[in-house]
Amino acid sequence: MTPLAKVIAARIARTGPMSMAEYMAECLLNPEHGYYATRDPLGRAGDFITAPEISQMFGEVLGLALAQTWMDQGCPASFTLAELGPGRGTLMADILRATTSVPGFRAAAQVHLVEASPVLRAKQAKVVPDATWHDDISALPDQPTFLVANEFFDALPIRQFTRDAAGWREHIVGLTDGALTKGLSDAAPIAALDHRLGDTQPGQVVELCPALPGVVGALGAVIGAHGGAALIIDYGDWRSLGDTLQAIADHKPVDPLAQPGEADLTAHVDFETIAQACHPAAMSRVSTQGVFLERLGITQRAQMLAQRLSGPALDQHIAAHRRLTHPDEMGDIFKVIGIYPPTATPPPGLAQ
Repeated sequence: MTPLAKVIAARIARTGPMSMAEYMAECLLNPEHGYYATRDPLGRAGDFITAPEISQMFGEVLGLALAQTWMDQGCPASFTLAELGPGRGTLMADILRATTSVPGFRAAAQVHLVEASPVLRAKQAKVVPDATWHDDISALPDQPTFLVANEFFDALPIRQFTRDAAGWREHIVGLTDGALTKGLSDAAPIAALDHRLGDTQPGQVVELCPALPGVVGALGAVIGAHGGAALIIDYGDWRSLGDTLQAIADHKPVDPLAQPGEADLTAHVDFETIAQACHPAAMSRVSTQGVFLERLGITQRAQMLAQRLSGPALDQHIAAHRRLTHPDEMGDIFKVIGIYPPTATPPPGLAQ
């Protein structure tokens, strides 16, 4: 049993079973034993690798897309350039480097990073030293905001429900002979899932992310009032269906209950909920990551960089481009949605 498993088991013994959202929050954010609070999980030596760590091209084309959006909105003289869950800071560093040549953009930008992990904040400070850090999105300034969130929402805790003839049964974590085990609550109506009664059958699983509407709502409020745009990139689909909770350790799937605090826990993102929560801002159509990156010119950028490479470095570069864009890799399962002012056009690469 991991140290955190003992903490969770003791809590359940005192107060009873916990929801999957409560379990995920403990696993990821417990200040003493939580996954993100105690380590740098990224890269080949960590547990998973994200798009910015695969290739600089990802951040470069996103940065130029944000800069073009800034120009399309009249080049605000002062604005927030922000990232949610910035990992090691690689994506923001690539965005800043790529936009150096855009006249006025860097001078007007105030870099803000929303990061809860002290370990990752220390990593970010080495590559983005002039940033301002926040614990949550509510602390961002009230001004035009150009923001990227790559694989941020998939790590927010989710509640899971199984459809039952008498309502919904919530997935819970309890104890059996001292071991953490999954269970189901008694069936009950769930108002937040009334709209799913028409497209689900008994036995099917639906997931809710309690924190998502608040985060997206805050984004929609600041962008709707002051201008800017948000690019949200994550794996998932338009509407939640099925049990998508997964745990990853050392780049391999593991049982979500087996290693609390020592494995990453994520779930697919419900993009329909993002679209519903972004008012008064507007939202783009959802695009696959592969199509989005191609529209931004990633293949042309890849060809340009390839001219300077040979041998194993060239092979790795070609593989990185494929991993980011090919439908069988990250190209289809990862989706992109843009949030922007209702009077503006969507960011480049996205359609209304």
